[in-house]
Amino acid sequence: MHLLWIKIPALAVLALLPWIPGVPAFWITQMNYIGLYSLVVLGLVLLTGVGGLTSFGQSAFVGLGAYSTAWLTTAMGVSPWLGLLAGLALTCLVAYGLGVITLRLSGHYLPLCTLAWCLALYYLYGNLDFLGRYDGIAGIPPLRLGGWSLAAGQSMYLLIWLVLLLALWATHNLLDSRAGRAIRALRSGSMAESFGVDLAHYKVVIFVYAALLGSVSGWLYAHMQRAVSPSPFGLGYGIEYLFMAVVGGAGSVWGAVAGAAAILIVKDQLQNLLPKLVGNGVNLELLAFGVLMILVLQYARDGLWPVLARIGQWLGGRASDGAPARSRPAAAADLPHRPLPPAGQVVLEVDRVRKEFGGLVAVNDISFQLRAGEIMGLIGPNGAGKSTTFNLISGVLPLSGGQVRFMGDRIDGRPAHDIARRGLVRSFQHVQLLPDMTVLDNAALGAHLRSRAGVVAAALRLDRASEASLLQEAARQLERVGLGDVMDQPAGSLPLGRQRIVEIARALCGDPVLLLLDEPAAGLRYQEKQALAAVLDQLRREGMSLLLVEHDMDFVMKLTDHLLVMDFGTPLAEGVPADIQANPAVLEAYLGGLDDDWDPVAPAPAAAGAPGLHPGAAS
Repeated sequence: MHLLWIKIPALAVLALLPWIPGVPAFWITQMNYIGLYSLVVLGLVLLTGVGGLTSFGQSAFVGLGAYSTAWLTTAMGVSPWLGLLAGLALTCLVAYGLGVITLRLSGHYLPLCTLAWCLALYYLYGNLDFLGRYDGIAGIPPLRLGGWSLAAGQSMYLLIWLVLLLALWATHNLLDSRAGRAIRALRSGSMAESFGVDLAHYKVVIFVYAALLGSVSGWLYAHMQRAVSPSPFGLGYGIEYLFMAVVGGAGSVWGAVAGAAAILIVKDQLQNLLPKLVGNGVNLELLAFGVLMILVLQYARDGLWPVLARIGQWLGGRASDGAPARSRPAAAADLPHRPLPPAGQVVLEVDRVRKEFGGLVAVNDISFQLRAGEIMGLIGPNGAGKSTTFNLISGVLPLSGGQVRFMGDRIDGRPAHDIARRGLVRSFQHVQLLPDMTVLDNAALGAHLRSRAGVVAAALRLDRASEASLLQEAARQLERVGLGDVMDQPAGSLPLGRQRIVEIARALCGDPVLLLLDEPAAGLRYQEKQALAAVLDQLRREGMSLLLVEHDMDFVMKLTDHLLVMDFGTPLAEGVPADIQANPAVLEAYLGGLDDDWDPVAPAPAAAGAPGLHPGAAS
């Protein structure tokens, strides 16, 4: 919540809590544990809540950080600060190796795999002699800063919460960046990859990031407790960390703190209160805790933090947790633009492309060429294979046969993010936006490949110049298509027709050589279609090539240079719109309802007063 009148007093109380008269030492210890747990849960918020990768094994990474510093400081006599670096290095190595192997799995296989390696590391800790087996390692020295010992609980409190606040700040920065948009788009799969997001890379990135946060928590835990044993790093704790993320709000950065605090405080208070109510002979703590958590999940399904954020909004502030809502970005340096090929050059060559799903032939030996500065249409009845052809060209689906060449190079067999890097960008038949992100951020995702700012720069907020350029480009394209007035609204709040226009703006942000639009006019009103046609015509005049799949024949016939008609996955006819409109086979299969007075080659002027879509704006 962007409420300074709440934030500043809260931070002041947090900083001064150990020295407030009358605060019991128990609550200082409790706050230390809340901070340690919050660090681990913060990684799960990024990994599971945002990235959609469920992990039950974060406690194993806490153990790596704890045991690394425990063994090095006791057996080797090295500084605890070197123990921190060693723990981070070991955790990074192990997490990277596990991530590369396990993150290829999907469905329930990934969570099961995290269970397996969590148990494996737990038993490893308990069976190695040099780690003390199940007795663990004792006599760990306290942390020292110069001549100041951090052995006391109050001193560790300050360090733990300072580290946690820095981690919250870095994670918020990360999500409010180019890399953060890619991470938020991981759940979307092929959509994100079609704009250059390397899904496998970012999955490993957030997996390692979450593991490193767990390792730091383990390092702090070891020097606070001054002893370690395998029990805090087992599967039960891994499940509890994930539960905290869900209760606090799995998609909220501050939900990590809310979830950890809620679970730890409720569990502790139940252990104190229930024996007084029902006696010591009956153990009802787990039952009462389970009932309370069911109530929380029933009435606050998105977690506790969104509820607290709405309360803050009701009190007069503004609730936000990821990227804040924005107005028109400030002026910044323009992004570099890709040169377009000369008019008439062959841009796309599809040669006998075929796609089989078992015994079904969805696309049967389709061939065509598209030249620079042309608009080509793929038309045909539902089920003709048009969108499947798009998926084959853009790398979303592998080919069963044939070749696809883009700018003279074969692209079939390449991943979608590599094809997007070459300048081939697409939209989808069904709207694929990130509904909780702003319209501006959704559009900026399309420019992902036009910046190189990485995760570390984003976390440390060193990417502001490149980020400003990305957002400026996104704003420019949104204004071009008439959505400048809604760029700070959640994309999911727009009507379907305007969401499709957002997709077109997002595609234009990718600075394409070839733009593939799958049913771009679906859901648009007549004036919006006219204005969209004017923008597409302007793109053609600028030298961009466009390939359309569209069912609105009036829109297609007046806009395209030539058409390919498909029926049951096979080519039925190809030619200029006038020839296609007069083709008897096409009329019989598809176009029997066309009006006789159509002028198929007449341009589609932008209607006077049509909303948005200004063709004269700079691209």
